[in-house]
Amino acid sequence: MKVINKVIDLGDGRTIEIETGKLAKQADGSVVVKMGDTMLLATVVSSPEAKEGVDFLPLSVDYQEKYAATGRIPGGFLRREARLSDYEVLISRLVDRALRPMFPEDYHADTQVMISLISADKDIMPDALAGLAASAALAVSDIPFNGPISEVRVAKIDGQLVINPRLSELERATLEFIVAGSEHDINMVEGESKEIQEAELVEAIKFAHQAIKVQCLAQKELTQEVGKTEKRTYSHEHSNEDLKKAIYAATYDQVYAVASSASSKDGRAVKFKEVRDNFIATLGEIDDITKFLAKKYYHDVEYDAIRNLVLDEGKRLDGRKTTEIRPIWSEVSYLPAAHGSAVFTRGETQSLTSVTLGAKTDEQMIDGAFINGYNKFLLHYNFPGFSTGEVRPNRGAGRREIGHGNLAMRSLKQVLPSDDENPYTIRVVSDILESNGSSSMATVCAGTLALMDAGVKIKAPVSGIAMGLITNEMGTKYAILSDILGDEDHLGDMDFKVTGTANGIVACQMDLKINGLSWEVLTNALDQAKQGRIHILGEMAKTITAPREDYKPFAPRIITLKIDKEFIGAVIGPGGKIIQEMQRETGATINIEEVGNQGVVQVFADHKDKIDAAVARIRAIAARPEVGEIYEGKVRSIMPFGAFVEIMPGKDGLLHISEIDHKRLETMDGVFEVGEMVKVKLIDVDKQGKLKLSRKVLIPKPERQENK
Repeated sequence: MKVINKVIDLGDGRTIEIETGKLAKQADGSVVVKMGDTMLLATVVSSPEAKEGVDFLPLSVDYQEKYAATGRIPGGFLRREARLSDYEVLISRLVDRALRPMFPEDYHADTQVMISLISADKDIMPDALAGLAASAALAVSDIPFNGPISEVRVAKIDGQLVINPRLSELERATLEFIVAGSEHDINMVEGESKEIQEAELVEAIKFAHQAIKVQCLAQKELTQEVGKTEKRTYSHEHSNEDLKKAIYAATYDQVYAVASSASSKDGRAVKFKEVRDNFIATLGEIDDITKFLAKKYYHDVEYDAIRNLVLDEGKRLDGRKTTEIRPIWSEVSYLPAAHGSAVFTRGETQSLTSVTLGAKTDEQMIDGAFINGYNKFLLHYNFPGFSTGEVRPNRGAGRREIGHGNLAMRSLKQVLPSDDENPYTIRVVSDILESNGSSSMATVCAGTLALMDAGVKIKAPVSGIAMGLITNEMGTKYAILSDILGDEDHLGDMDFKVTGTANGIVACQMDLKINGLSWEVLTNALDQAKQGRIHILGEMAKTITAPREDYKPFAPRIITLKIDKEFIGAVIGPGGKIIQEMQRETGATINIEEVGNQGVVQVFADHKDKIDAAVARIRAIAARPEVGEIYEGKVRSIMPFGAFVEIMPGKDGLLHISEIDHKRLETMDGVFEVGEMVKVKLIDVDKQGKLKLSRKVLIPKPERQENK
């Protein structure tokens, strides 16, 4: 066993160690990446040959956390790791998006990357190490890869940029991004921030890239030491240069003309297909390989023609200028029974979004190996087949839906009111009804409108825009596109989504398909995105400018009370008897938890009367009897020396026989009955907390009769 280790110094006393040669040696490549007590096992396997007729890279990336890594047993009936959680899917996507552009374009073999969290330090986040682990596994294999790459988390904490900060430090972060790239270029960015300016984002990405360069150099040295500098040979593509030249000569001008026609998405698709099918018909009887190549080369014609149209004429598929935003219309309260709703339409992209307000019991329980707890803000994004005119079975949310929803969630989360100001669990659902580019950004806009319609006091409206980039082969000429179409995303070199308020950026997601994006182009793209973002905010303001003053009449209401810690048990009662009785009799939902030295009580109901009844009973239980106050009490028991009267739930006081009346009573017989209501005054509380009551002080004293 030949074990090789590389140590990466983060420059602040912390290190990352890469080990290979000990575990999973039958994989094409495997490494263990360790930072503190956090350990990731990454493996990669690629099939020796590509499948026939495949013209893309069938890459799958799976990140999974083993519960044993944190000393936990999984929840659920099976008590074992099951399908990937949304959190694991999001990390898998981060790695996939960083790796995929770095494979050779003609490499089409099935390739699987698996990353497992096998040990966890609860303060060292594993997601920032997953990209490094995956790339290192490729670096020690013979799989063709134009890397290495790495991923790091960059955050600004207390005004200082930090690489891979501790989880406990992130609460103080004003920006937090995962940045991926190679030794020379950045190819992926995703994260959130507190309304930062564009220059601050560029500064953070540059800072992250310096750390990425160091980690890429370490992987290159590891490749040398393992002896994997020579990669496997492969031939995954058929070619026919004569056919390629014939297709270009016969169709390029026609494709360019269709691209210039500024027709609708469906209209262009029909015309492009007609040009392709007409050419293929001229070939007569052809075999499957030739037909496959003809379609592939025709796609290349479309790629070149559409890009050249933009670079040469500054004209886009729908006729817009590079900085122009598609027409926007929006509407709120479209769904009369929802707590909040909005329709947002930009061009041929449309989102119908609803907001539902719920109680604490509606919070999402997160049962992950590394992250567990509760989440009170949910955003779900749905992308049905009909939104693009396709027949597609509904199999639930896929990785794309989870990723797009997460970006919108991170954007809106930044402007939500604090927990003290917002007691609700909030669920936002975006159903994409039409899609032609940037449906996640439509979700951000529609979500903002729906939240304001619901009366949620967001700090500021948020809008989002997707930016594109087209460059020539030499990189000497480029065009930045605002509000890209689906085709522009597919055929372009960059998909850069930026969300923010009028004050600054709150989230972004960038994917690059080319090497060599200059800082100047990135800065220009951000500045152009800001202009588009502000324009969209202006269009949204035509529909609604601020959150509604109150919630909808049928929206549930929540009252939050704070009581002394010692009364929590009294409100709950033995075995939950008291709180269950209050819920049953008032119709309200009551939640209580201990926070610091107080009990925080939430009362949730769909009608004010129900809330008032429950609040009154809770306040009665949690109130402290005050000397001098008058109470309407119930006689609980009668003794020879007086009666015990319950003046508040669970609080009895002694009404001594001498305090019942001004006249002397010799016996308690016939004075009171158990259950009788009597008005009394609290006259004293002794050192043991016992309550002393008086009735006679509330009765007018009889006048003394003079002797005649």
